[in-house]
Amino acid sequence: MTKPPARHKGLVLATLCATMFMAMLDNVIVNNALPRIGQQLHSGVSGLQWVVEGYSLVYAALLLTGGTLGDRYGRRRIFLTGLAVFAAGSAAAALSGTTGTLIAARMFQGLGAAFLTPGSLSILRHVFTDEKERARAVGLWSGVSALGLAVGPVLGGPIVDAFGWAAVFWINVPIGVGGLLLAARVLPEFATRTKRLDLPGQALSVLGFGALVYALIEGPGRGWTDTRVLTLAALATLALPAFVVVEARGADPMLDLRFFRDRLLTGAAVTGFMISFGMFGAAFFLPLLMQDVMGWSPSDAGLAGLPMTAMIVVAAPLSGALTSRHGPRLPLVTGLALCATALGALSFYGAHAHYAQYVWVLLAMGLGMGMTFTPVSITVMQRVDPARAGMASATLNTLREIGGVIGVAVLGAVLSSRLTITLAESLHRLGAPSELGRHLPGATPDHTTALPAPVRDAVNAAFIDALHLALRCGSATLAAAALLVALLLRPQRGITPPAADERPVPRPEAAQRREEGLPLAP
Repeated sequence: MTKPPARHKGLVLATLCATMFMAMLDNVIVNNALPRIGQQLHSGVSGLQWVVEGYSLVYAALLLTGGTLGDRYGRRRIFLTGLAVFAAGSAAAALSGTTGTLIAARMFQGLGAAFLTPGSLSILRHVFTDEKERARAVGLWSGVSALGLAVGPVLGGPIVDAFGWAAVFWINVPIGVGGLLLAARVLPEFATRTKRLDLPGQALSVLGFGALVYALIEGPGRGWTDTRVLTLAALATLALPAFVVVEARGADPMLDLRFFRDRLLTGAAVTGFMISFGMFGAAFFLPLLMQDVMGWSPSDAGLAGLPMTAMIVVAAPLSGALTSRHGPRLPLVTGLALCATALGALSFYGAHAHYAQYVWVLLAMGLGMGMTFTPVSITVMQRVDPARAGMASATLNTLREIGGVIGVAVLGAVLSSRLTITLAESLHRLGAPSELGRHLPGATPDHTTALPAPVRDAVNAAFIDALHLALRCGSATLAAAALLVALLLRPQRGITPPAADERPVPRPEAAQRREEGLPLAP
């Protein structure tokens, strides 16, 4: 490995932060551009859904492959390739003249993000070798990555209003090109592994995760009994267990299952998955509440999230310091508990609530999310062999992405089922056509006329009731996850140390005891 000069470390960190901010921002900023895209490209609801989810599909399906390719061919090389692909995909998306072209460009962006994301964390792990210095670097990196997710809705509305929908993709191009030039100059390369690629594992992971994500995306729209959805769900059910079997038996697997023998790594993985499940699942439906029920504009709804953004920025470095001093248990459990509390509390506010009444919920959400990002990343870097850092990072990010997709699907199913039942009863009492129950709040089947006031009120009330149930389900799930992680990461004494081949790197006794949550002195 060629280490960068000390003066280049700041540039390395800045490069990785900027590119990860761009990749995370792209996950959410496009949402506020969808109405304009639909108008100008004459796209229906299904097409707009794929504009958003096409990115997640490719990103989730290829993250493990991206991590393995980085370990095999060099993390710097794959990182640069991913960054170039992402920037090119962004330009293609901005220039798209049809919905199909835009979806293809979004998938190309997802390919680039899948290549650059695993390498970013593993490069940090090698460049910043001092434990405290590494914790600070990862804290900043995690905070900036989380900031990309948080500010996407805030930036999206004003950008679209001022410059049009293509601008949400054009902004990635100068960031990508500048990052590519700087990264080529300052990023070090690392020794690559010489063992052969795990082609069966790669094929099964792409097939399994791709089929799972596709089925979850299409299920709510097509219906869970649709032939295509059932076929892909069955394919995922066969491919993912086969992937586990292949990886367990392989001499050089792309996913080392010993990763999950470590209770700290398992706790970090559970946290990453469940935070995405609860928070991304809920966040998918909150804009409907703010815009369709409360009547907010997209820009106003985005700006309402600024308190959450501010708390993420504050919490990320704070959680890094707590992890370095006390281990990951305190910040991870606290973050999960805060998010569970926030989702539960949000379910008590309806259409007539004032922003000042529930702004504390947004602060709690931001604090909870920010408390989890950095400890998860630090735990992975400290517990995983450097040669497997790309694989571990890809595993974590895959679980996060899949958690978000599953959260949207599961909480969406809860919301849709409750909405259908409640609204059917209300419409029957009003003598209104039952087909109105299949449309969003405030919309008629032809989307041209307003609903009669009694029907509109019934639709809004049913939607809020269904959303409250979904939020409470998300809250209960996060609370259960907090309990599970607390148990997984509880301090344990007298445990036999892992075998030498399972131990990532030798660490000072004080650092080891700190990671395990034990006192520094026996």
